[in-house]
Amino acid sequence: MQQIVDGLAVGAIYAALALALVLIFGATRIVNFGQSEMATFCAFLAWQLCEWGMPVALALAVSAVLAFVLGAAVFQLVVRPVSRASVETVVVVTLGLFLAFQALCLWLWGADQRTFPVLFPTGGWTLAGVRLTAYNLGVLGVLCALALSLAALFRFTRLGLGLRAAAADADKSTIVGIRVEVMLMLGWGLACVVGFLAAVLVAPRLFLSPTMMAPVLVYALAAATLGGWTSAIGAVVGGLLIGVAESVGATFLPFIGSELRLLIPLVLTLAVLLLRPQGLFGQVMAVRV
Repeated sequence: MQQIVDGLAVGAIYAALALALVLIFGATRIVNFGQSEMATFCAFLAWQLCEWGMPVALALAVSAVLAFVLGAAVFQLVVRPVSRASVETVVVVTLGLFLAFQALCLWLWGADQRTFPVLFPTGGWTLAGVRLTAYNLGVLGVLCALALSLAALFRFTRLGLGLRAAAADADKSTIVGIRVEVMLMLGWGLACVVGFLAAVLVAPRLFLSPTMMAPVLVYALAAATLGGWTSAIGAVVGGLLIGVAESVGATFLPFIGSELRLLIPLVLTLAVLLLRPQGLFGQVMAVRV
């Protein structure tokens, strides 16, 4: 039970970044490999604002706004011009974003690890022999609030319906008056904010560094694949499952060790895809010929 609780907390971070990946994929059919480094850059902005004396809550709020602007700007300046290019071209562009933002963080802040402000109280509680820390509960609480907020946005608001329509059929959405490019830009901005939240959650645990989110990206890609690239719920469930599988597997399979922990989510994802290629919650695409 202790390993499951700890795995859920780690999996919540994977799920948050996977949710950002799925949001972008659902809107533009693009897998943004640069999502993790964009999130790291925004986390560094929050840290810098705190270093300049700004309160933590205000620094996070300002950085979230800057993250939204960054995501929208990246779409307009980098992604939109190549959105109709080949898949290979788009992959190279997003990998370029990964390298560019990582290099930018190294140039501005160096390679040294930084201590990110603690977002949740220290300490915890013991329930039936299971240690529940404020950090673990806080991370799970943030993920639940994030998932519910996005669900409400896409289901009950005009903006959310516009985002869903633009992602489902851009041509028909244009006919009914939806500004598709604006919707896609807003989707990229929103995804950048979600990625920023994932970086903020992981930074106090791993220490803030230009490369801290690169391993998380691998787990987030696995989570999105496991849950299904067309399902936000799948991204959340996939991230939690991978976190639990990694924690439990690394503890009770001692021959794996810390060096092979990455194999656990990859093997789990492969096993699911062999039985259900679209993922646990993904949709099967049918084409009439």
